[in-house]
Amino acid sequence: MTAHDLSIKLPIEPPGPGPWKQDGVHFPRPLTRYFQEMHPGPFRAGTQAFARYYGMLIDGLQMAYVQGFGYNQVVPAPESEMPERFQRAEQVYAQKLWREQLREWDDQCKPAAIAMHRELQLVDADALSDAELVDYLRRCRDHHAAMITQHMRFTGAAVLPVGDFLAHAGAWTELPPSELLGLMRGSAEVSSGGSDEMARLKGAFATDTAARTLLASDGDPVQLLERLRTLGGEAGAAVRGYLDLVGHRLIDGFDIAEPTALELPDALLRSLRIALLGEAAVASDLDVRVAEARARMPVAHQAQFDELLGEARLMYRLRDERGVYSDIWASGLMRRAALAAGRRVSARGRIATPLHMLDAGTDEMCALVAASGGPMAEELAQRAAYRAAHTAKDVPPFLGPPPPPPPDLAALPPPMARLMRATFIALDHLFGSSQATNEDKMLYGLAASKGVYEGPARRVSGPSEFGRIQQGDVLVTESTTEAFNILLPLLGGIVTDNGGLLSHAAIVAREYGIPGVVGTREATERISDGMRLRVDGDAGEVTVLG
Repeated sequence: MTAHDLSIKLPIEPPGPGPWKQDGVHFPRPLTRYFQEMHPGPFRAGTQAFARYYGMLIDGLQMAYVQGFGYNQVVPAPESEMPERFQRAEQVYAQKLWREQLREWDDQCKPAAIAMHRELQLVDADALSDAELVDYLRRCRDHHAAMITQHMRFTGAAVLPVGDFLAHAGAWTELPPSELLGLMRGSAEVSSGGSDEMARLKGAFATDTAARTLLASDGDPVQLLERLRTLGGEAGAAVRGYLDLVGHRLIDGFDIAEPTALELPDALLRSLRIALLGEAAVASDLDVRVAEARARMPVAHQAQFDELLGEARLMYRLRDERGVYSDIWASGLMRRAALAAGRRVSARGRIATPLHMLDAGTDEMCALVAASGGPMAEELAQRAAYRAAHTAKDVPPFLGPPPPPPPDLAALPPPMARLMRATFIALDHLFGSSQATNEDKMLYGLAASKGVYEGPARRVSGPSEFGRIQQGDVLVTESTTEAFNILLPLLGGIVTDNGGLLSHAAIVAREYGIPGVVGTREATERISDGMRLRVDGDAGEVTVLG
């Protein structure tokens, strides 16, 4: 393999007319061929659905891939639909339309998604015939696509009430967004690793001394997890329930290139020890902080503050739930199916390693399994090496002409202005990194999660390296997704290059109460593995101590 095979081809051209912005928050590395082919259509359908549901001035987003890197573009709403959109925008806050989606999520979409995940998870892909495995690959692909649409369809419900709260409370109190978002803590159980299965696990281990002793013992992590899974009584049943819930989810990221929880058994076991054997959580000071914020505003606005905060906290869990229970689990199942196909094709000598199947498109996977064609082993190896060799920093953040200025909110009818203001604020806090100039030993990011911590840097380039994390480390990485929550208890602090105060890394750090600084832009370039850091989540600063 030559260096040319791994190089980015210049010039880098936009994928279509208009401005395109790189999404380094969700996709900090090149994506697999499978993901590039599968993702754009479901993503477009989901974002279009939420934009239309809420009557926005946009018609969603579209995604395209340039040499493996993800770029998105805002699609304007058709002029012919403006009267209908304005009318819909009047209903959004008057009727709290997001509550309809929350009911739909809780009563229909989430249970149905979990049921389908479990149905696909029960299949032993290695025991299938070639024809059955081809069919299973396509079933997993179709399910994954449906879950991406579902994830994106609930975006408005997840972010609009939060953006509206930030817009109003920020104006009334003059508190920074980091302080106001701290008032969301405790409202997103999934973001702190919570679930009915985890609650059952904690209850079982609290009263089972033998199970606790086994969990604390030394030994091979794979074997130890299996011994825990096969325990008798309530403890074993609880372990099986929890591992069936989280084991086949991606541990981070959205692409099938990323490992699942069970593929990092040592890190999973260590996080379980902290959750089940560690100290009790520190009591929350949320009530005090809410009272302090409320006291900063005129009495005339306090009732509305209470209402807006209540709606934001009610919907906040959807920010992470819609991914954890939709495409992150579905992507892990697609990875599982692809690796089963890879083992079969590798055993025939057709590819070098089962992992290289992850760099095939769906049709290519099926052709390789059916022995009816497909890419050569060398080509798949080159694709894998290319992904490993690059990050989103290797390509421009923008392609095409400059984006147009945002609409003049003052010129819009008040309901539409309120809707779009909440949207812009939320999107800015999703994707916006700090613009402060970093210094030699000091990096300036966004104060994502309060507290100050000193510890060793654990610089990881992606989820495949999460097994290197030791308890008390400061994770330094490009970005994380919501599925990383089950490993976060291992950390003393978190620092990211990309993302804002509503990025997943910021949310899970706040829920766990771990000091976090996000959006530093350059942490992974300036901080080496093992450096001692001071993470100041109050000021948004990271100091290299040595």
